[in-house]
Amino acid sequence: MPVVDVDPDELRQLTGHTEKDDDELKDDLFGLGIEYEGVTEDGEFKLEFEADRLDRLSVEGIARSLRYHYGDTRGVYVPETNSPDWTIRVEDVPEERPYVTGAVVRGVDLDEDALDSLIQLQEKLHATMGRKRAKGAIGIHDLTMLKGETVEQTDGSPGKSITYTGIGPDEDTFVPLDDDAERTPADVLTEHPTGETYADLLDEYDSYPAIYDDIGLFSFPPVINGRRTEVSNASRELFVELTGTDQWTIDRMCAIICYALDARGATVEDVTVEYADEGTELRRPDFEVQRKDVSHDRIETLLGIDLEPEEVVDLAERSGLDAEPEGGEELTYEVEIPPYRVDVLHPVDVVDDVGRAYEFNNLVPRYPDVSTIGGRTDSSRLEAAARQSLVGIGFEDLLNFNMTSEADNFDRMRLPRPGGDDATGLPVGDAVGYQPPATISEPYSEDFTILRTWALPSLVAVLENNTHRTYPQDLAEIGFAAHVDESTNTGVAERRTVAALVARHDASFEDAKARLAALFDEFDVALETPPTTHPSFIDGRTASVVADGDEVGVIGELHPEVIVDHDVEVPVAGFELELDALR
Repeated sequence: MPVVDVDPDELRQLTGHTEKDDDELKDDLFGLGIEYEGVTEDGEFKLEFEADRLDRLSVEGIARSLRYHYGDTRGVYVPETNSPDWTIRVEDVPEERPYVTGAVVRGVDLDEDALDSLIQLQEKLHATMGRKRAKGAIGIHDLTMLKGETVEQTDGSPGKSITYTGIGPDEDTFVPLDDDAERTPADVLTEHPTGETYADLLDEYDSYPAIYDDIGLFSFPPVINGRRTEVSNASRELFVELTGTDQWTIDRMCAIICYALDARGATVEDVTVEYADEGTELRRPDFEVQRKDVSHDRIETLLGIDLEPEEVVDLAERSGLDAEPEGGEELTYEVEIPPYRVDVLHPVDVVDDVGRAYEFNNLVPRYPDVSTIGGRTDSSRLEAAARQSLVGIGFEDLLNFNMTSEADNFDRMRLPRPGGDDATGLPVGDAVGYQPPATISEPYSEDFTILRTWALPSLVAVLENNTHRTYPQDLAEIGFAAHVDESTNTGVAERRTVAALVARHDASFEDAKARLAALFDEFDVALETPPTTHPSFIDGRTASVVADGDEVGVIGELHPEVIVDHDVEVPVAGFELELDALR
């Protein structure tokens, strides 16, 4: 979940409610679904909120939500923009990063708080919507330091232009931020700290993205800006440019930034984006209002309350939306959504906003119309019993994320990736965990790109993150695992798996087997452990887990390479098996 640092005094000032004390402010924020997570060393609030509300990544966005919550602001607000004076010309760009957008912002007062907020917003957008700059990257420049090439605008008026293009790694030089030396883009990737951090983003590029004005190269997206156009507290006019792999994504990121600066009293000015190779032209920033239709019956059914149409309109406006009732056989509303709201994808999202404006704490609990007797399912009872048994034989019960990365799930466990080149030459066969993973098509982070195919890597990651704690560390998890299986209705086979590790100075195969045998005895299941091989474990210290004659898992001592790669300094033994084997 995103966490932002917010100065409560600045938040009060931006909302216009300076009379609110800290406790009142925390309560109001909680009503919006924003949780208080403590304070920083500077006394700022650490606020956590839903990952989809990216418009709240800045104090300006949170203040806007509070003003709607207080009823001080209502309905959709779209900033007025001035006609474009600048053009971004796009030609011969790297095919991996073909899109650009931007805006000119004038009359902004960048005091220290405002500049810190803008920088935080930029970096938070990079980390979330921009996928660590891979999908979208933001460059903010001091407009007065740019010299545009004189061009003729579409309406015939004179204007200025910059060029987004592709260049060779050593084709040109510039002075990057936090540096004093002229460097080529290739030099930046190997000699500058920021360049080294983001060098992998350009690994597959034949040419590098570059943005020029009439003086020369001033931006090297998605890595770093040039020092010449660096923004400071003295900057009053800004040029905002974004490049990326998807036009919609960078347009939404640009809208969020423009709204934040508009809240500071700045004026937004359009820019023209000219795709020379395609012969198309866009006017940006994109402040188009989206629309969704939602029925009155659906709002009442999902919220469980009766509302008059006037109340629905009022609640929508207090959410920053506009709702227009439409007649017909069924009362519906055409709801307008502002451009900074990237989270409203479905009519249910509109219902959620109406419910929050009504305040969920005001909903009165009531008994359902249908009388039923609740109880655990057979699988749930089995899982609870197995978890209790694991705790009883000395394991600490864990709950880890079901999503992980291919590197953690396969590479760092010495397990080849299914369908890839097996460069290790290790025997794999039907090894536990060696199944094609279900891949997330639009991952939020490169650390969570697949559903895990087994749980042991998650436990090893816990050991890696707790090397500062004392040993022994005996960890267990009953959790979810999945893999691609075209024979299923969904194309993905899901299962519950039991995984456990013992980590101590003398951990051995025998320690893990003793715990496993105790677990099987609890469920009256016959256990056999015939020798086998598995890349994650030591040859000769690895066995299959056979339950009542069926092979259901693996047990053994983790391979030294796995242990060293996770910075664990003691031997580790463990096992993993299917939960259903204990039935």
